[in-house]
Amino acid sequence: MSTESYGPKTSESTRMSRFPLSNSSEGSGAFPRFQPVQKFRLVADPSRMRFGKRLSAWSRSGAKRFFDCACVLSMLPLLIPAFLIVGLLVRLTSAGPVLFLQKRMGRHGREFTILKFRTMIHKTQRVHQPVTTSGNQLFTPVGPFLRRWKLDEIPQLFNVLAGHMSLVGPRPKLPEHALSNVPCRAGITGAATIAFAHEESILDRIPKSHLDSFYHSVVLPAKHQLDEEYMANATFLSDLKLIVDSVLRRWDTSILEDLLTTWAFERGEGILLSSATEPDGTYSHAAMLAQMDRPPSTEEVSAF
Repeated sequence: MSTESYGPKTSESTRMSRFPLSNSSEGSGAFPRFQPVQKFRLVADPSRMRFGKRLSAWSRSGAKRFFDCACVLSMLPLLIPAFLIVGLLVRLTSAGPVLFLQKRMGRHGREFTILKFRTMIHKTQRVHQPVTTSGNQLFTPVGPFLRRWKLDEIPQLFNVLAGHMSLVGPRPKLPEHALSNVPCRAGITGAATIAFAHEESILDRIPKSHLDSFYHSVVLPAKHQLDEEYMANATFLSDLKLIVDSVLRRWDTSILEDLLTTWAFERGEGILLSSATEPDGTYSHAAMLAQMDRPPSTEEVSAF
């Protein structure tokens, strides 16, 4: 079997917001300064984070486990043909195994082997990328399509039947990315999955020298907070909504956009984010974020 680093798919425009300063010492002629919308606190030491909230009754119930198994078993007539078709596509378009196996952290810190369809070129000798982006991976011909439509996740339904995972829950982390032991089953989808569905393209716009720092001090703590809030408040209806949102691809990218905006603002000058053009032609202004919190030049003031 193959082992490959994996991260959710991404490509998203970054939002910008401007607010005038009140009682500004720069005078009424100065331009308004950029103020980020901050929904999440950036964490200086993520290794100290722990799950501090109690699980909701649904998160730890046998009913949730019954619901997971009933859904998967009822989908078997569609699941098996889809499994065979996708597996055949992977086999015919690239050399290597159809599936890849990867160790992930499950409930109470127990490792399990997650199943996915292989989406990257198989190599016996591969340089491990601790943080994956859309630009540092070698996809198979059908890899981007499988990831875009989440078809590479189909084998994880067998992880659900085996008891390693749930349909909805915290996304299982790589051992080196786990901030704490998760007290419930990991999920195929969840609140963090919805919020970080476009993660890889956003990460690809960050300078390589800052990528690891951004991921560990911003992305992982934000996912941790979303996971904690989910486990404390999960209900049958909230799980059903997350499943429907995932199937219909209703991604909420505002959290990731705000995180990038806040991080670029707090880092100040010297951070140049790459711009990107979306598939629909929308231009991303991410490259401007780090340059907006600066005093206006004499020419700008005069022109204003």
